[in-house]
Amino acid sequence: MPDKGRVERANRTLQDRLVKELRLAGIRDIATANLFLPGFTAGHNLRFARVPARLDDLHRPLNLAASRLQDILCIRDQRQVGTSLPVHYERRKYILDDSALARSAIGKYVETYAHADRRLEIRWKGVALPYRVFDPSQQRVTHATIIENKRLSETLAWIMAQQQNDAPPEIGPGPAPRLSRPPCPDATFLNG
Repeated sequence: MPDKGRVERANRTLQDRLVKELRLAGIRDIATANLFLPGFTAGHNLRFARVPARLDDLHRPLNLAASRLQDILCIRDQRQVGTSLPVHYERRKYILDDSALARSAIGKYVETYAHADRRLEIRWKGVALPYRVFDPSQQRVTHATIIENKRLSETLAWIMAQQQNDAPPEIGPGPAPRLSRPPCPDATFLNG
């Protein structure tokens, strides 16, 4: 079996030389070219063929399991884990499930594996970490948050009223749509 370098050199030579030989022979159609090819190949081999230095097949066997192809044929990246276990990837926020392993990754970089079927895996030290996608449209203002935030109580009450009037967003593939809201009527405290 010829090695890769010899095959590539032969292909490059044939792609260059064969076209010129066909032109010199006046051949302009595929049927005549196919009749010309065996004689050209034999003459080319007589002129340029060399015995390889080693006749052994030096190709290495593939020692990877077929399941490893998923890890090879994906987009891998690294992302840092925040203190409350968030990981940001492709303008989305993923919250890791709280576990000892996930807590050990805080402040460190985890690996993301984006597969062709749109799955995303987040791994730390080779172990896949379970997560949930953070959806800001699912956050709701409650009476408890209004009471806890005295300075923001009027603004939070207005937001809660708007949320009660809005229909819940449809959840489907891809990022959640951004909702446009009218400006807050009493937001003067933010400027001063």
